[in-house]
Amino acid sequence: MLFVLPSSITAEGLHIIIPLYVLFLGGSVADVGVVIGLHYGLSAIGAVFWGKIIDKYHIKRAILVTCFLAITICCVGLFFTVDLSLVIIISSISGFFIIGKNPVTQILVMESVPNNQWSRLFTLISIITSFGSLAAFLVGSVWDRFFDLRPYFLFCAITSAIATGLSFGVSSKSIIERHTIVHSIYGIKHIFSHNRLNFQFIFTKIPHPHDFKPIFTIFQRKNSHDIGILFLTNFLFYFGSNVFFTAFIPFLKKFDFTNSEVFLVYMIQTIMLLTIFFFVPRFISRITEEHATQISYLPRILGIIIAASFIPNMIGVNSLLMAIISSCIMVSAFSIFSVSNSIILFKSIPKGFEGTYLGVNSFMVGIGIFAGALTSGYVSHAISYSATFAIAICIIFSSLVTFRIFLKHRLSHKVI
Repeated sequence: MLFVLPSSITAEGLHIIIPLYVLFLGGSVADVGVVIGLHYGLSAIGAVFWGKIIDKYHIKRAILVTCFLAITICCVGLFFTVDLSLVIIISSISGFFIIGKNPVTQILVMESVPNNQWSRLFTLISIITSFGSLAAFLVGSVWDRFFDLRPYFLFCAITSAIATGLSFGVSSKSIIERHTIVHSIYGIKHIFSHNRLNFQFIFTKIPHPHDFKPIFTIFQRKNSHDIGILFLTNFLFYFGSNVFFTAFIPFLKKFDFTNSEVFLVYMIQTIMLLTIFFFVPRFISRITEEHATQISYLPRILGIIIAASFIPNMIGVNSLLMAIISSCIMVSAFSIFSVSNSIILFKSIPKGFEGTYLGVNSFMVGIGIFAGALTSGYVSHAISYSATFAIAICIIFSSLVTFRIFLKHRLSHKVI
């Protein structure tokens, strides 16, 4: 687990610094949308590629060293780059490698302890990852007061280099394949719940056109299995969410937030995410995952409304406070949704088809994130941030409507 902390510092640092650097170089919110979209698009491709590599060759150390070394080089390259086109290219490449540690981490957990202890180890890794995020944001929140923006890439390069060195301590070979993880509810909850919004891609089986039949049948008005509606629900949720999050940093910069204040917002957001993590399972167990999922939509929409309504009309500390409140409400809602939704997803998958349907769900989430980034960038640039946030609210609300249709459809099957 030694590489988890420095690697999470690097990943979360880049998550914030890349959009800030694009704006620093004179790029628009549309450019931010392209950078984020390509970054996560290459991450989705990387999730497939690295998953296939570890399943075929059963190597872990080589993947970790390769990925962390490539990320270190990308960070150094970003430090020396002042051309926006090169930033987009290097950021996309980093997305391909930054996802590589995920399947390796999952394999390491499965090799280290019996499956009845996976929950404990996954939880520990999630906590370490959260502290890595806090470290990245804490450094960033004070960085702007002493240094320029660009040297932060060197900080990320140093932490990635440390992760590279620590990866040499990982055993080289593995005999366990990733698909084993789908037989544990604890493993799947970790993958879909405790990684940051856009880094939960897992393809235990690469989807084929036939695997999307549950989705196609929805539009033919003859849905054969309600899981297709759940896939559509998740697509809309992540689509709408990323429409908001892609525009959030450029939106804050438009209203004169400093780089330190942007990092501060994300640091407090992460503290909230880490705190609520301990209460969400108990909350869901009391009200059931179906009710918890529906409840989570209200604060999600409320967080967007607060950001759109109050931040432009306030200045100084009050504006910063509204950004913090909006961000904390958003991640609180996401914590509830991701945990409860992952449980529902796992229960809805027909036995024996776990890998197939998880691959389809990952594909739908990835497409939603990619589309959300591009939509957000171009709408914000061509129209306004208000229009972007309105679109985000409409899409997230449509996800709620779709989820209620899923519940109604599943209930009718139970009655029958």
